[in-house]
Amino acid sequence: MARQRRPRGLRRRLILAFVLVAAASAGTLAVVSYALVREARLDALLSVGQAETMEDLRLANGITPGPGTLDPNRFVYSYQLLHGTPTVLTFPGHRAVASDPLINPPVSPTLRRVVDSGQVGYLMTKVGGEPYLEVGGQVPRSTARLYVFFTAAQVDQELTQVRTALMAGWLGVVLLAALIGRALAKRALDPVARASRAARLIADGRLDTRLPAGARDEFGAWAAAFNEMADALQGKIAALSAARARERQFTSDVAHELRTPLTALVAEASVLAEMSAAMPAEARRPSELLVSDVRRLRVLVEELMELSRLDAGTEQVQALEVGLLGSVRSIVRLRGWDEQVELAGSEVVLSVDPRRLERIVANLVGNAIEHSGRAVRITVGRADSAAYVEVSDAGPGIEPDRLPRVFDRFYKADPARSGGGSGLGLAIALENATLLGGGITVRSDVSTGSAFRLTLPLTAERETVSEL
Repeated sequence: MARQRRPRGLRRRLILAFVLVAAASAGTLAVVSYALVREARLDALLSVGQAETMEDLRLANGITPGPGTLDPNRFVYSYQLLHGTPTVLTFPGHRAVASDPLINPPVSPTLRRVVDSGQVGYLMTKVGGEPYLEVGGQVPRSTARLYVFFTAAQVDQELTQVRTALMAGWLGVVLLAALIGRALAKRALDPVARASRAARLIADGRLDTRLPAGARDEFGAWAAAFNEMADALQGKIAALSAARARERQFTSDVAHELRTPLTALVAEASVLAEMSAAMPAEARRPSELLVSDVRRLRVLVEELMELSRLDAGTEQVQALEVGLLGSVRSIVRLRGWDEQVELAGSEVVLSVDPRRLERIVANLVGNAIEHSGRAVRITVGRADSAAYVEVSDAGPGIEPDRLPRVFDRFYKADPARSGGGSGLGLAIALENATLLGGGITVRSDVSTGSAFRLTLPLTAERETVSEL
């Protein structure tokens, strides 16, 4: 038996679900943590910037662009020299004064509108590719607007490090979740895998297979129930096997016990048949019925003997290379069925036991002739890697609910197809077909008739076609 591949779909889904939950949880935690850290660092930078800007606005009190007051250029340059922070002063109707040419005049229009409304405003911006916190406000007793740029490079670098650390932590959590999920899935599904292997072993005939049932969880209860089922199944199969063995032994014993007295009966019936012509008319009919019944009894005993040999496995196959179409034609002619049987198909050469082939074909054709009462058609051919012989009739057919039992011993489908047979012919045909490595299938319709197909494996690739 081919080794079955272990299903892993459920295990993968469990691991994936565990990883997704862990990844989503860790990702949410990382995003929230980053947002809190970013907000805290920006709030700290903003607090410093607002405090310094308010002090700068106080120092620039009353500044104007004309003479007689604090020179705006000296103010912004001295402020940057003292604090290292770029500064911009703007006056309505005059050009802006900036301490650094790189930031002249990158004052955001949005921030300008907030400052013009008399409020102290702030905005995160970039100057020369570097992040800055831009804080602005109106200078007291002046028309000037003061904008101070506080570098946020250190904050940005710290936030970058935080992002890197959180991403590394997130990847670590995902990897750890995958390992833990794999271990948990393996532990959770191992009992299922063991039960699957045990079920396959039982299906293969290892009826003594059992599961360990010591655990005090759901799987332990499941294993105990599985073992109870296996015990019951083993007991039922053992009982059925014993009953079948007794049945086979009974069949064999009956056949052997009847053989000796039947031999004497057959001899006496033969004598009676020879003397029937000289008998009075009133005794002739009973003697003919007796002879007929003895012949039927002989056929029945012979069939029982054949079945007992098949059951015992003592029958041997003597394969010869034969032409299937020619063999079937010979079988039909030897039994005088030429007028009742139509034969068609193509010749197929194969290695088979001619005696068993004759037994199968004779049973199938005889069954069709006996029960159909109409012409029988035999078709010989080849399909894929097998040869077939199909025997079809146009009789009353078999009811669908009775069709699965047509190969059972002593089974007769219905009175319309019962005839005087023993009910063993199809069973013997199937046993012989199985012995040859083939099989017999049947299809039937109550309105169109039945068709029995014998299938045999091809052992020779030569094929000659001769349509009849």
